Amino acid sequence: MSKQLFFNNFRNFISQYKRVVIVSHVNPDGDAIGSSLAFYYFLLKFGIDAKVIIPNDFPSFLAWMPGVENILTYDKNPEKGLEYLNNADLICYLDFNHPSRTGLVHNDLCHCKKTPRLLIDHHRDTDYSQFAMYLSEAETSSTSELVAELIQYHGFEKYLDDKIATCLLVGIMTDTGSFAHSIYHPETFEICGKMISPTVDYQLIHSKIYNTFSENRLRLLGYCISNRMTTLNEYHTAYIYLTKSDLETYNYQVGDTEGVVNFPLMIENIKMAVLITERQGVIRFSFRSKGDFSVHELAKAHFNGGGHTNAAGGTLECGIEQAIEKFLDVLPQYKSLLNQ
Repeated sequence: MSKQLFFNNFRNFISQYKRVVIVSHVNPDGDAIGSSLAFYYFLLKFGIDAKVIIPNDFPSFLAWMPGVENILTYDKNPEKGLEYLNNADLICYLDFNHPSRTGLVHNDLCHCKKTPRLLIDHHRDTDYSQFAMYLSEAETSSTSELVAELIQYHGFEKYLDDKIATCLLVGIMTDTGSFAHSIYHPETFEICGKMISPTVDYQLIHSKIYNTFSENRLRLLGYCISNRMTTLNEYHTAYIYLTKSDLETYNYQVGDTEGVVNFPLMIENIKMAVLITERQGVIRFSFRSKGDFSVHELAKAHFNGGGHTNAAGGTLECGIEQAIEKFLDVLPQYKSLLNQ
C-alpha cells in the first residue's frame, strides 16, 4: 500500500473501530515509545478507546515523556495485557513487523488471529498479507516520522499538540542518533522544524534524553571503550562485548547500553561497529555502519536479525565466546565490501 493511499484511507478505516490496542517491540527504544504514544494521543482525538502495550520496560531516560503512565508493561501485568488484546477490535503494530518481535506478548497476539491488524513501521522484509492496512517505508528515519507525516496530512493545525510533538521528536531524534544517520531525505528536518515551537523545546528534549546518565552508566561506557573494545583494521571494524558479569558489576539498568555501539564509529577508518551483549539468556548483537555497507544483510544472514542498512540487530542462543567466534568467522565474507 502506497503512503498516499494509506493517508487517504486512514480516516475511514480507523473510524470502523472503537477499541484499539497499540503494541510495540520487545526492549522498546525511543522510537517505539515515541511513535506509540503519539499515535495513542492521535487516536484519542478521534474518540477511540486506545491502549498501549509494550512487552517489557523502557529505558529510564524516557520516563519523563508525556503519557508513559498510560503504557501497560506486559511482563508486569500479563492478565491486564491479555484483557486489552481480547477486547480490542483492532491491533496496531508500531515499529516492528512480526509478532516474534514482541517477546512475551507473542503467544497472546497469535491467539487473537481474527482481530484485524494495522502496521506502521520502517523495517524491511514485511509480510503484508497479515495486515488489513499498512504503512511501511524502509527509507524513512523512524516510525515516528511516519506517524508525524500521517498527522500532518490530516492537519497539524487541528491535531498536533505539545504532547504529540514531544513524543514524535523523541522518536526521530533517538532513531537517528541526534540526526547523525538514517536521514534519507530533507523532509525529516522539515517536519521536525514544524513540530518545534516556543512550548516544544528541542534543546530541553535532547538534554532529557542524553544528559541524564547515572554514574554507573557513564562508568560502564568508559569500561566498554577501555577494556572491551577491539579494533580489526583489516576489516575496518570494531566490536565491543559485555558479559553478564560486566553488566552486574555496573548495576546495569534497562537502556544503559543505549548508544554504546556508536562510539567505535568515531574512529576514522572504522566502517562497522558491533556491540555483543550477554543478557536475558541470549546474546544480543547491535550493528552500526557507515556508508553503503548493509548491516541489515549481515544480521539477517547470520544472526537471526535485520533492520536497516546502517543499523540492525540480531540474537544468538549460545555463550559469549561462541558468539564472538561466530562473528569473527563470518567477517571475512564481507572483507571486500568493508574495504570499498
